Amino acid sequence: MNMANNDRRPTIIDVARRAGVSKSTVSLVLQNSPLVKDATREQVRAAMAEIGYVYNRSAAKLRKSNPDLIGLVINDLRNPFFTEFATSLQMALSSRGYAAVIANTDEDPDLQTDVVGAMIEHGVAALIISPAYGEDSATFDTIQRAGIPAMQVLRKVDPRTDLFPFSAPDYVSGSHAATEHLLQTGARRIAFVGGLEGRGVTSERMSGYLDLLKAWGMEPLVFTGSATRTFGREIARTLADQHPDVDAVICFNDQVALGMMSGCAEIGRQVGSDLRIVGFDDIEEVAHSWPALSSVRCDIARFGRSTAETVVAWLEEGQVPPPEHRTEVSLIVRQSSGGAGSDDIETRHAEAGT
Repeated sequence: MNMANNDRRPTIIDVARRAGVSKSTVSLVLQNSPLVKDATREQVRAAMAEIGYVYNRSAAKLRKSNPDLIGLVINDLRNPFFTEFATSLQMALSSRGYAAVIANTDEDPDLQTDVVGAMIEHGVAALIISPAYGEDSATFDTIQRAGIPAMQVLRKVDPRTDLFPFSAPDYVSGSHAATEHLLQTGARRIAFVGGLEGRGVTSERMSGYLDLLKAWGMEPLVFTGSATRTFGREIARTLADQHPDVDAVICFNDQVALGMMSGCAEIGRQVGSDLRIVGFDDIEEVAHSWPALSSVRCDIARFGRSTAETVVAWLEEGQVPPPEHRTEVSLIVRQSSGGAGSDDIETRHAEAGT
């Protein structure tokens, strides 16, 4: 159907609807952007011809979006780990002349789809996403139709890493290093606490622990659950009441570990001697807790800066990131797992995979 004779002139939205793509994709076609696939470009141009759309270039110049805007979508900005990442990334982008628009999805995949769509409509040049878990692939399908560069970071939800490259710290090596440390300090029964069952990041952070215990002929003890201080505090009491033989714990993240330390204080259990605890992420707060918390350092600030450099190189030089990349982690040993003191810190590096 040709819309040229209707009462109003067809718009870019009409073209998007006819072509089955986003408005941003139509805009990229009109700008002759190399980011749009040839098949999509032809699909959009065919829709323009069918409805009689005429491009008003002078009007477009007035509403053209900022090409230096990058969208950052985070699953949980309440978590200091993600906050530190977002801050370092935003500052690094700013130093390269890019502005970041940041959205928190609160682990809601539907909200994630909405905010990504809004960012695309506002003309972001690229997207960096720490994705929410969910069955719906609508977010990444929307990005694919828009044809803009997008990276998955810290979590891999969409398996199409050829389209949406993934980068994260080497979680597997981190949990391996933490387990090895606890075994070498004489731990006889080690539990893993936190992380929701069935999630990829939980499996990765647990796998080094499981592999090493198997090699040592020891039985694992896993308590999956929300990665919060509340859960860690609850499990501290559970271990004391139901598993008094557990003398060491690896936590899914530092939030769980800090909660366990509070729980131990509540029931009078001495952290570092009665129970050794190692966290994961090494957020800024853990070095100042009492006792100071041992943790797997992901160097999230450095990871944020390197992510910014990767995306900028993709935009400015056409350097597409590898499908998957892992960064090195290290274990920081403090009092909570038997370290001599907060000022006596041991660093153990774990080799990162790619």
